[in-house]
Amino acid sequence: MSKLITCIWFAGNDGEEAANYYIDTFNSAPGDHSAKIGDITKSPKASEEVSGRPEGSVMTAEYELDGISFMALNGGPVDQFKLNGATSYIVECETQEEIDFFWEKLSADPEAGQCGWCQDRFGVTWQIVPRILDELMRDPQKAEAVTAAFMPMKKIDLETIRKAGE
Repeated sequence: MSKLITCIWFAGNDGEEAANYYIDTFNSAPGDHSAKIGDITKSPKASEEVSGRPEGSVMTAEYELDGISFMALNGGPVDQFKLNGATSYIVECETQEEIDFFWEKLSADPEAGQCGWCQDRFGVTWQIVPRILDELMRDPQKAEAVTAAFMPMKKIDLETIRKAGE
């Protein structure tokens, strides 16, 4: 694992399940993606009273998605640590096949997303976007048309984005 790790707080016991789901998703995705599980840490007896988690239950699950390190923490239901869309994870895709795959796997409600943003069944927010979008948005002569094209979209349509950028 790298020295910079994103820790995602899960209110229940979903951390290990989420880590395994993300690993399966990235490893089965089309394109050049990879994922692996790291260490699983169990809750010690000394933490039971404060955490409310029984000894031996999964406390953390470390994992890596496309070279980025994460830790899933089963922290319990603490109001100040609820997941929300203020933080999202961007998956840059080369093809529509990749966009379709990740949208299907990571969007718990495909109709609720906007502009390639979606939320998965664990409450984590993702952006499923074509890699070319950033390049097109940096070109002031293309940004207006490209923005008008993708703003009404839920799942991004790569061909429509490309055409708007021409």
